[in-house]
Parts: sequence; C-alpha cells; structure tokens
Amino acid sequence: MTDTTGTLDEALERLHTTGPERNGWLTNHAPMAVEALVRHGQAPAVHRWLDHYAPRLEEAPAPHAPVTAADWREALGDPVRITDWTRFFSRELADRPWREVLAEWWPRLLPGIAGGATHPVIRTGHAVRTLLSSEETAPRRAELAHALGYWAARHQPLPPLAPLAPAPSAAAALDAVPPVPEQDGGIRARLEQLTAFPVWGEAPDPDAAKALLTELVTAATHRYATHGHGEPIMLVHAATAPNAVLRTLPALPRRLWAPSVSAAWAAAAAVTAAYTPREAAPYENTALTAEEVFERAAAHGDDHTIKFTDTALDVGDPLALAAAVRSIDLNPPVL
Repeated sequence: MTDTTGTLDEALERLHTTGPERNGWLTNHAPMAVEALVRHGQAPAVHRWLDHYAPRLEEAPAPHAPVTAADWREALGDPVRITDWTRFFSRELADRPWREVLAEWWPRLLPGIAGGATHPVIRTGHAVRTLLSSEETAPRRAELAHALGYWAARHQPLPPLAPLAPAPSAAAALDAVPPVPEQDGGIRARLEQLTAFPVWGEAPDPDAAKALLTELVTAATHRYATHGHGEPIMLVHAATAPNAVLRTLPALPRRLWAPSVSAAWAAAAAVTAAYTPREAAPYENTALTAEEVFERAAAHGDDHTIKFTDTALDVGDPLALAAAVRSIDLNPPVL
C-alpha cells in the first residue's frame, strides 16, 4: 500500500533522532513496525504507537571517527561505530543512486546477516520495500542509511559450519537443524555453539534463487504455528530475516540472488537452532481474513508480532494466518 498520508515520513523523521539500539544492544524495532503498520492501512495508529514506544528509545551513540572508503574494513563489525557507519551511508546515498549503493554493499554485509540477531537485515528489507514501492523521499533514503549502518556496525559472521545431509525441502531442512546444546543466555552465546547445518538452498540460477527464498519464508512462517512456543519473540526472526532478503531481491543485480539464498538459509537455520523447542505444539486454524489478522496484531501492539504478521501476510495462506494468530496469542500485548 502506498502511503498518501505522509505518516511514514513523519514517523521516520521522529525515529532518526534515536539510535538503532537500547539498553546495550537490544534493537529499536520502531522503524520496521511503523513501515508495516502504514503498509497495511494502520497509518492513523502510527503516532499513538510511537508515543507508547518512545520511552524505550535512546539517543544515537556519539560518533567515534569517520568511516571512509579506504578504512571501512577496520570498522566493519564494530558497534562503537554505529553512528560513524550511519553517517557514511548517508553520504553515500546523497552522492549516488540508492540501488547502486545497495548493490555494492550487499555482498559485503551478507556474511554478517546474523549480526544484531538479524535485525539489521530485517530493517534493511523494510527500507528497501518502501523505496521499491513508493516515492523516494529524504526520510526514506535516510532510513536505508540507518539500516545499512546498523548492519555494518553489528556485522558478525557465524562460526564455521560443517555440512549435514542434504534436505529435500526448506521445511525438512528446518526440521533437521540440530538445536544448540546449551539453550541458555542470549542469542550471541547460542550462535557461538553452532557447528553444522543441513545442506539446502543451492540455487543454480536467479529464478531458482527467488523460488527457494519464497519456499524458505513460507516454511519458517508455517513452522512458527507449531514451534513458536519455543521462544515466541526470537523465533519470528527465522521467517522475518529471510523475508527481508526476499523483499530486497528486486533491487539487486541478479548475480547476487543465489548467494542471498545461502545467507538467508544460514540466518533462518541459526535462529531455529538457537531457540527450537523439543516438541511441536498444536495450533488452531483461523477464520479471520488477512486484514482482520493484521488489525489484531496492530491492536496487540507488540513490535515483533506486527513484523511477523506482516511476513505472514506476504505468505498469505491459511497456515501462515494461523501462525500470525499464534504469535498474537503467544507474545504479551503492549497496547
């Protein structure tokens, strides 16, 4: 849905005075949530939602030293440089078309897709979706700069992973992901325990890559219906992270589509390994329409629930809608 109200730009301008994180390293989800709210016809609720969310936000960190084309590798993955990176991408996007900047940096950032618990790539996917589907405005370009800057600062490759037996489908691959041995602590401690993933998602050409990504997003969304109880907030990222990659594909050169599948699979598998429960749980089908499901998510107010429901609507089938309702039921409401 194209925003004709000006609400998205107003919300982004409010948010760009704040940093991408709070309380040390928790993510500021507001830019992603407000984009989803506006897209699904909830623009009138955005500023009220932001007023409720605002006490969680913090000012952007102080700059450290400018990132340059000559020394960017030294700054990659350094969270102290968040503001430096945002300023770098702001300069880049002021001087060049946003697609050109994205195409240059996508392969550099992709190996660190799991950094920041996958939130930077998710924020990038929301920003790119807006630029692809609506007018290019200064706040929307600035949002891409904030998203890419956050990703560069939190860039963190996964540990080396051994290949396990190939899986015939994305759903089977997710089922075969071995859980990490110690499922305590935060996501960083859990990701350090990863050792091996099933082989899945080898894309021989760009068209196959898009089909595989679509399959992965669908499988991860469906799986939440039966496994989301393992960790209702964190497991949404098994679907929303690969969906961010899928949303970005149309803005990328086709040569980058196949490697994007591998990275998206790694992100979905990593989150699954970190939080998957021992047993599946039953779920209930829903008679609600897609619009009604999103209205419930918006009224519920939880940022992760809003973003997961947004992805479930992309998938669009009955099981995806049931998974979205499951997320509404599992996560505590905040409005």
